[in-house]
Amino acid sequence: MSNETFITKSNSIFESKSNEYRDMNLGIDRMTLAINAMGDPCKKIPAIQIAGTNGKGSIAAFINSVLSLVNIKTGVTTSPHLVDWVERICINNTPISKEEFQSLSLSLHPITKKYNLTPFECVIAIALKYFTLKEVELLVLEVGLGGRLDATTAHQYRPIIAFGGIGLDHCEYLGSSLEKVAIEKAAVITSKSTVITATQHNIVRRVFEETAKKKQADIHWVDPLPPEWELGLSGAIQKENAAVAKGVIESLKNFGWNISEGQLREGLSLAKWPGRLQTIKWEGMPIVVDGAHNPLAAEQLSIERDSWIYQESGIIWILGIQKRKDMIGILQKLIKEKDLAWIVPVPGQESWSKDQILSLCPEYKDRIKEAPCVEDILSTLKKQNRWPSPPPVISGSLYLIGALFKGEYL
Repeated sequence: MSNETFITKSNSIFESKSNEYRDMNLGIDRMTLAINAMGDPCKKIPAIQIAGTNGKGSIAAFINSVLSLVNIKTGVTTSPHLVDWVERICINNTPISKEEFQSLSLSLHPITKKYNLTPFECVIAIALKYFTLKEVELLVLEVGLGGRLDATTAHQYRPIIAFGGIGLDHCEYLGSSLEKVAIEKAAVITSKSTVITATQHNIVRRVFEETAKKKQADIHWVDPLPPEWELGLSGAIQKENAAVAKGVIESLKNFGWNISEGQLREGLSLAKWPGRLQTIKWEGMPIVVDGAHNPLAAEQLSIERDSWIYQESGIIWILGIQKRKDMIGILQKLIKEKDLAWIVPVPGQESWSKDQILSLCPEYKDRIKEAPCVEDILSTLKKQNRWPSPPPVISGSLYLIGALFKGEYL
C-alpha cells in the first residue's frame, strides 16, 4: 500500500462532520485497549474533565484562557469543531497543525483500525499522543457525549470534574428521562475527586450528591458570578459557566498551582469561544449566531432575546435543526407570536424541513418559511428598505454555524 493511499484511508473519517454520529458507538473498552496499545500516553498528567448538556465548550474556553495567561502548558480537547478538525486539539490557544494531525493520524492508524475507533475516539487518541510528545502539564478534556462511555473517560487520572447545566439531549444514546441522563453524566466522577458543578435541577442534584458520596468525592455547587465580573463571552448563562471555571481554577491549588484573583479575572475577561451568542457581519450587516441545538440552550437564547431592544416587534430566525434533535422543544422556546422563522438544511446533516415541522406543529403555519440556504434569506432581507432590528439570528445547530464560518453558505 502506498503512503498516499494509507494517508487517505487513515484520514477519511475526518473529511466530513456528518460521519460523527452515523458512526457513533458508545463504550470505553475499545478506547481503553487503544490507549494501552499506545503506551498509556498522558498517564501521569492530571485532567480536568468537563461534562454537561450545555456550556462545556464555554467552560473549557474560560479555563483555557486563564491557564494560557499564567503559562501553564495545557492540552485541551473540545468538540465539535466549527471549521476544521484541528480546532479540537489545542495546547493553550494554539491548535495542532494540520501536518502534525495528519502525521499522528497516520502513525496511529494501525491501532485505531484494530480497535475500530470512531472519529471522536480517534481525535482523543491523537490528542493524548500529541500532548505526551509536547510534554503538557495539565489536560482539559471536554466530554463528547454523556460521560460514562465517553472516550475522554478512558483517561484514568481525572482528579477534577466540572459540570455545566444538565438537560435532555442525545436521548437516543443517554435515555429519555433527566434522571437517566444525569446518571450517565455523573458516572465520570472519580474516587476522591473534586467536583465543581453549576446549579442543577433537583433530580440531577440528587444523582450528583449520591454519586459523589459513593465516590468520596468533594462536590462544590457554585452560583453564577456577580455582574461586576467582566467576561469575554456574552450572555447571562456565561456567568454560570465562568463560575464553574473559577471553581476549577481555584481547585488547582491542590496541585501546586496558585493563581491569583487578578489573574483569574483577567483570564475570564479574555476568553473567546466562537459561535455562541456572537455578532458577526454579512456584507456589512449585523447578524447574530448561536449554536443552540436543544431546548435548554434555546431557553437560554430566549432569555437573552428578552433583553434586546425592539425584540417585542418580532425576531427573524434562520434555523437549521438536525432530525435527531428535539425540534418541537427548540421552537417552543424560541418562536414568539410576531416572529418569523426561516428553515434551512444543515449542510451534511439530515434536517427538519418546513413540511415536516408543520405536520407536527401546524400552529406555526403563519410563522415559518423555508429556503435552500442562509445566503438566499440574507440577500432577500438586504433588498428591503431596512435591515431588521434586532438583527437576524442564525441558530439551531453548531454544524450550521460552522458551515457559515467555513463559507459553505455565505
